[in-house]
Amino acid sequence: MSHVFHRSLSTSYPVAAGGDGPYLIDAAGKRYLDACGGAAVSCLGHSDAAVIAAVQRQIASMAYAHSSFFTSAPMEELADFLVARAPAGIDSVYFVSGGSEAVESALKMARQYFVERGQPQRRHVIARRQSYHGNTLGALATGGNAWRRQQFEPLLMGVTHVSPCYAWREQQENETDGDYVARLGQELEDNIAALGAENVMAFIAEPVVGATAGALPAVAGYFARMRDICQRHGILLILDEVMCGMGRTGTLFACEQEGVTADLICIAKGLGAGYQPIGAVMVSGDLRDTIRAGTGFFQHGHTYIGHATACAAALAVQRQIEERDLLANVRAMGSLLQERLQQRFGEHPHVGDIRGRGLFLGLELVRDRASKHPFDPARRLHARIKARAMQAGLMCYPMGGTIDGLHGDHILLAPPYIIDASHVDEIVGKLGIAIDASVD
Repeated sequence: MSHVFHRSLSTSYPVAAGGDGPYLIDAAGKRYLDACGGAAVSCLGHSDAAVIAAVQRQIASMAYAHSSFFTSAPMEELADFLVARAPAGIDSVYFVSGGSEAVESALKMARQYFVERGQPQRRHVIARRQSYHGNTLGALATGGNAWRRQQFEPLLMGVTHVSPCYAWREQQENETDGDYVARLGQELEDNIAALGAENVMAFIAEPVVGATAGALPAVAGYFARMRDICQRHGILLILDEVMCGMGRTGTLFACEQEGVTADLICIAKGLGAGYQPIGAVMVSGDLRDTIRAGTGFFQHGHTYIGHATACAAALAVQRQIEERDLLANVRAMGSLLQERLQQRFGEHPHVGDIRGRGLFLGLELVRDRASKHPFDPARRLHARIKARAMQAGLMCYPMGGTIDGLHGDHILLAPPYIIDASHVDEIVGKLGIAIDASVD
């Protein structure tokens, strides 16, 4: 019996023993094509020699120095790299160890910003239903997935949740994209008014919703409208790009494709590609300067923030992505994968929607295409598909509760940026086997 407290205490997991490009290899020698990057993490695959060498060099030189005593060259260089490529207004980086920490840090930063500005009454956060922002208490409270929140509800701070931009299910018949955006904008305005605009500190959203909604992008103009509303009311915009950022959608920052910037942008996952645990909050110059001119001290911190080895790994990852022009491959292979998915599943009786951007794609599963009626949650279709895919040597990321936290199933695909056309065909072929075997 294992002494590890695994995620599922009723599951017997294969032992991961090696990596080869986009494949993971278990202790028995079986190869699994990683079509989801674990959880949209392993964007360079599992054996990048340049990143491995960078980690080894840094450990040999200096593995770790606590950030209350020192800065380090990798931390400074990674911050410079990211800020040079960041959306307008972003001018500094706060490093953490993962996505949940990034969101927690952003929430605290937003709160301290208003305290430092003499507006301590600004305490309310507005987020969206079916969002996912992490599993620490502040991040979990901010997230809008009912199932994930349910048993911890007594511990969570109050957060207001508005409708997501979920056009396939919630855009009304004959409602144009512009009208849909206007309706969602009015809903945000109404909630701000109910709370009192002077009491709201932040609106947080994922540019492309990942784990809980299956690569769900917004319709054109949505984020520009939300940004405009936030600016008019003096509310900070926090964009959670933990899963969809760092090149996953075909641009380094997902919000580039929306034509907007933000006050705070949370990143992780593809930042370090799994070679080291790392996340970060990208911070606007205004927010940083406000705190600098006030107390000069961010009242927050973790032991491993700015970890030198993690920063060295992330810098090597980002340089590999840029030097090898892998974002072009994300766009090309993403287009090909979406094309192949449409060919294979576009008329499938149980695939209702195929969506996403770049190499961040989702398939929403339905019992009936015409009505969009989901499968019975008791069937746990998503779990069946995951098991069948693993049997076939494919890692994908199915989840349940797509619609409201209970009903609906989807499959998230987020393969490494290094895949080629042969891997696309393997993904689609093995995914078809898993879906067909599970819905029958």
